[in-house]
Amino acid sequence: INGTRQCRSLSLSVRVTSLSGGNSARQFSFTKHFHTEVEMVKAQLLIVAAAASAVAAFSPLSADNVAADRRAFLKSAGAVVAASAGVSLVPSAALAEVVVPPQFTEYEFPNDWGLTYNYDQDAAKVRGHMVTATGLGKGAKDMEDYGKNLKKEMVDFVSYYRRFPKVAGKPSFSTLYTSINVLAGHYTSYGYKYPLPEKRRKRLYQEYAEIEKSLKRGR
Repeated sequence: INGTRQCRSLSLSVRVTSLSGGNSARQFSFTKHFHTEVEMVKAQLLIVAAAASAVAAFSPLSADNVAADRRAFLKSAGAVVAASAGVSLVPSAALAEVVVPPQFTEYEFPNDWGLTYNYDQDAAKVRGHMVTATGLGKGAKDMEDYGKNLKKEMVDFVSYYRRFPKVAGKPSFSTLYTSINVLAGHYTSYGYKYPLPEKRRKRLYQEYAEIEKSLKRGR
């Protein structure tokens, strides 16, 4: 990570290379301007959390440390959602504009939790379950059970598919991984019965739209 601060501006360049070998690598860069020093500090905290999550997505995972990996993922998710509550580093223009639907309390509880170990099917299913979770309002039926099932499914999804560089390099996976961090972090920080705030819901719906487009393109 290379960061420079000058006149309350922050330039960031991140390059993530697969630790399991091969030529899998991704690079991200942007510049953000801030009005106060407080925003700058929050941005730096978010950089650390986001970088940790990005590196983890490309790290090899063995069967012996799945439990430890899940704990690390949940810890990083909490850090990301806590830092992102103060400032967003990624320009919103980069995501598709979407209409945020109203929250609801009545819905059909899924009976298809869990992985099929087919990436496209699992990514689409996890995304669909996350879309429903993002729309749940206060007092929604079985909201706590839904959140617990979804959190387990999201953690299982990341823990399994991040082991494969070809999958981890897909735009659909990287965006879904980001969304999972936010939603899992929300559950960790606020529990399963507290609806997501509107700003976070809008950002997630934008990411869901990008994930759907990427999956349709096989990416």
